[in-house]
Amino acid sequence: MIKVKPKIALLVGGTSPERDVSKKSGKGILQALKNLQYPAVVIDPAYGLHQPKEEMQFFSEKDYSEISNRNCIDAINSTMFDNVDIVFSAMHGKWAEDGTIQSLLELRGLKYIGSKVLASALAMDKDMSKVIFRQTGVQTADWFTINYKSFEPVLIADEIKRRFGFPCIIKANDQGSTVGLKFVKDESEVEEGIALAQQYSSKALIEKYIPGRELTVTVLLNEALPVLEIVPKSGFYDYKHKYGMTPTSLVPKAAKAVGISFDELVDKIIKQAL
Repeated sequence: MIKVKPKIALLVGGTSPERDVSKKSGKGILQALKNLQYPAVVIDPAYGLHQPKEEMQFFSEKDYSEISNRNCIDAINSTMFDNVDIVFSAMHGKWAEDGTIQSLLELRGLKYIGSKVLASALAMDKDMSKVIFRQTGVQTADWFTINYKSFEPVLIADEIKRRFGFPCIIKANDQGSTVGLKFVKDESEVEEGIALAQQYSSKALIEKYIPGRELTVTVLLNEALPVLEIVPKSGFYDYKHKYGMTPTSLVPKAAKAVGISFDELVDKIIKQAL
């Protein structure tokens, strides 16, 4: 008896500032799904009910139609997901990895890859993550947060000097891939750092800068893969140095180190969600 493989809905795009890198991730994952012979449908929730007619239009730089968060609700609630067994989200950043899309999938009764709603929400909220780290004894850099209802750069600069001094990091509290982040050398750059973070979040996190090595560990099927050190050719590990889930990004590289190909990695992620 031939076992029928589950049908996969591959989510790409979305409405976050990381929409473009999501398209790149999705393209690589789609090829892997084809190689693995999974029946798959590509869906960009941000398009709602107006999805592209041609597969490659999902991955083009120019948007096919208007995008919005409301469209995401319409898409998840539509018949597009009626015969889907597992949702594989290649979307990045806010509204995609912060529990928002996960909650819609939960309400629809759909299985999906990755962390569930609460874990996703806490992980994306840097302030809450650091609170949890401190409470459980994990070392994390000193920090404080501000909102934008009323702030004075001079007063914030004074607070930075009082708490931990310059240089420091100012970043959007709930974005991924270092979106809305600035390395602030001195008090003259505080206002610029806050203004940048304000473009992406209602709250900014201001954090002590600790120079050091950048290390990352992937956990796959409850097992830690080899430690990777990230050494950018210039500057620090910011958005332009990062990839989404592509064959050359961090998770696939860690998997490759233990003999797991990109296609095998995608297959393992799907089976974990079954």
